[in-house]
Amino acid sequence: QVQLVESGGGLVQAGGSLRLSCAASGSIFSINYMGWYRQVPGKERERVAAIYSGGDPLYGDSVKGRFTASRDNANNMLYLQMNSLKPEDTAVYYCNAIVIWSLDRREYEYWGQGTQVTVSS
Repeated sequence: QVQLVESGGGLVQAGGSLRLSCAASGSIFSINYMGWYRQVPGKERERVAAIYSGGDPLYGDSVKGRFTASRDNANNMLYLQMNSLKPEDTAVYYCNAIVIWSLDRREYEYWGQGTQVTVSS
């Protein structure tokens, strides 16, 4: 089994910064993809940032120039540095990963529990 645990959410004023972390643990052979998504009640989950193995980060239009995603492949970590935060960034942020499981070398998708980010105006 594989677990994804997010941390770093909280309450921040508009214009401020937060850094989210996602730790992947368990029977991991490799991770092909990691991404950050966010969701507000009543709306579909939105992809914020994504990093494919060996690739550069991809960003949603609403966060380009403000958010930076990075991976620590050695430690199976994913980060999201969020700067110039806006009230509309308020959401639950989820970590997502597509993992090659070490026990059967098959690909599985996992989600974290989410971390709340609230930006006050």
